[in-house]
Amino acid sequence: MIPLVFHPIYSQLSLPFKHRFPIEKSQGIRDRLGQLGVAAEHFNTPQAVAAEQIKKVLEPSYVDGFAKGTLDAKAMRRIGFPWSEQLVQRTLTAVGGTLLTGKLALEHGMALNLTGGYHHAFANFGSGFCIVNDLYLCALQMLQAQEIDRVLIFDLDVHQGDGTAKLAENNNAVITVSLHGEKNFPYRKQISDMDFPLPKHITDEPYLETVEEALHLSMQQFQPDAVIYDAGVDVHVDDDLGLLNISTEGIYQRDCMVFDACKKAQLPVAAVIGGGYQRDITALVEVHLQLFKAAGVVPNA
Repeated sequence: MIPLVFHPIYSQLSLPFKHRFPIEKSQGIRDRLGQLGVAAEHFNTPQAVAAEQIKKVLEPSYVDGFAKGTLDAKAMRRIGFPWSEQLVQRTLTAVGGTLLTGKLALEHGMALNLTGGYHHAFANFGSGFCIVNDLYLCALQMLQAQEIDRVLIFDLDVHQGDGTAKLAENNNAVITVSLHGEKNFPYRKQISDMDFPLPKHITDEPYLETVEEALHLSMQQFQPDAVIYDAGVDVHVDDDLGLLNISTEGIYQRDCMVFDACKKAQLPVAAVIGGGYQRDITALVEVHLQLFKAAGVVPNA
């Protein structure tokens, strides 16, 4: 049984009318999985991570400012959410969810979180709907396991994982690989261990060839002991922000490719759903569902 991680708070955040972030999608994925027969015992409920734990890695004044609601208006505009107690609790629970996913992946070989991928968050500021970098914190947690000396963060969200790259730049135990739209946010890129910039409107075949190349090179060169997979679907042809032309079938093949590579190398993999910005939540859920089909949680039918 592949562990899944979900908390209702993932989709509980009051946002302004027509806000760009599709807050409903996590609950939508949870509901759809239930409709497809995934039993309740598959789901694990995370706890909110303590702010004090985060402050051991991130800038304490930033964490305190966010937790207490004292960040200035410019900092909150860069994050993209209005501040609220609800936002603090959702953020800390989402990070706790990715940490739990990493723990379960080490125990079971694979685990999937129904949120996560907050890769634009830096040590001292948030950006692009990302406040606390769950991917980097999860990698650090996984490295505490005796058998894990190197963790690969394999980021296939359409936007570069700039915060992750910056956080890990001096940590040789955390490997960052990012495939992303070259002409897309963030416009000022950071330097990952490997970056694969993609042209606008790339289609399935060249995209999947690049994914395969990135997997092969990162596995061979870095020899990771575990993988964190950011399975963003904002590469989809119908995504409002992606600017790429990847089909739903292409995303399914991509996710299968990542899981197959991890299985072949006998590497535990913790996956998060990453970005996806179609306003049609039902359609967006269907694209995110490809991750769960590729993992074998539900059949691809």
